Amino acid sequence: MLSSILINNMVFRNDLINNNTGIHMEKLNGFFTTSLTLVLATALLFQYQFPLAMAQSVNDQSLNVETFVEGLNLPTSMAFLDSNNILVLEKDGLVRLVSNGQLQPQPVLELPVDSQSERGVLGIAVQEDTNTNNNSNQNMDTKNVFLYYTAADQDTDELRNKVYKYIWNGQTLENPTLILSLPAIPGPNHDGGKIMIGPDDYLYGVIGDLNHDGMLQNFQDGPNPDDTGIIFRINTTDGVPAPDNPFSTDQDDPLSKYFAYGIRNSFGLTFDPVTKTIWDTENGPASNDEINIVEPGFNSGWQTIMGPISSSGNTEEDLVSFEGSYYADPVLTWLDPPALADIEFLNSTSLGEGYYNNVFVGDYNNGYLYYFELNANRNGFILDNIPDLIVDNEEEQESIVFGSGFGSITDIVTGPDDGFLYLLSHANGIIYRITPA
Repeated sequence: MLSSILINNMVFRNDLINNNTGIHMEKLNGFFTTSLTLVLATALLFQYQFPLAMAQSVNDQSLNVETFVEGLNLPTSMAFLDSNNILVLEKDGLVRLVSNGQLQPQPVLELPVDSQSERGVLGIAVQEDTNTNNNSNQNMDTKNVFLYYTAADQDTDELRNKVYKYIWNGQTLENPTLILSLPAIPGPNHDGGKIMIGPDDYLYGVIGDLNHDGMLQNFQDGPNPDDTGIIFRINTTDGVPAPDNPFSTDQDDPLSKYFAYGIRNSFGLTFDPVTKTIWDTENGPASNDEINIVEPGFNSGWQTIMGPISSSGNTEEDLVSFEGSYYADPVLTWLDPPALADIEFLNSTSLGEGYYNNVFVGDYNNGYLYYFELNANRNGFILDNIPDLIVDNEEEQESIVFGSGFGSITDIVTGPDDGFLYLLSHANGIIYRITPA
């Protein structure tokens, strides 16, 4: 079984079946395996180097791809502190600092995480710290840094996916404050983990379904809402739900922290800098990876619907509806899932006016970078070659591939000063940078 996985470029595909044992290996929907039966195989894989990636390239000859930083170990997410400093998360528990293009030898933080399967240090968001009176280093350019990671609860020893707020004092992360505790059981996959500071200064984050079958997964008679398969929206100070969240204003109601639900798993979350609308990527099971627009109250449809509702054999009446909820089809669907990861609006003209405020998306299975130009209403893509909005053949796939050879893209960020595009490769342990040639 291990040799089959290695031959398949380290990618677990949903159609790989070990006929001798009857073990079905589910498609990778994020960083690693999506089946408890693959825990041993995953552990063995980490003892091997990923295959050498093909040369990185992009279709636009006026642009160049360069290796900006290398030497990272299974990086999952990154965030700029300022124009010269980047914090990078390594799945197994380290937070690394890249300063002036150099990876610093010592981590700025080491976390006691559970990194089995898709667990680990998964998400980071940075916010300017305006409450300088509470900082021990008032003369430093301090930031609030939010980290999403999986760890055992100190009191109960139960595994939880936690969001902590730290203070970056210019040299290290200090004063950890727990602002949100989410489930991590049973998993160990579908933990989500992407977080961001939204255009309204609230903290948004996504957690997958953790293999739950509840009302939030659109089971009419399932268990009550349990903080799985959601996008949450909370106050960055204390984790209190945003007061205008779509489902409830009662802070004792779990629904009060939810912005969206019905999400299988996601590793991409961003917002349109023009309209301020939230967008995400979502991983399907054996089919139907999605890009979605996420308005307040969005029900993405899982487990009843993945991909367009017209292809599902179901109707909106088959979904669990809360007051304030709605369903909408994806902006784009991949019939054969590439394991979509991060999504980014390039809020910069540094790569050319044509790319300004348009969308880049990365995948895990192929190491592809996709590019999409938005339509005039900014509610979809201009896709002349994909009129039904379903990528279901090689020609349609090739029409949207902008770059290749990146070896599993788990994060995409626009440089705050130079406006270049930075890509984080999980497999290669490299930050790539796309610049003018």
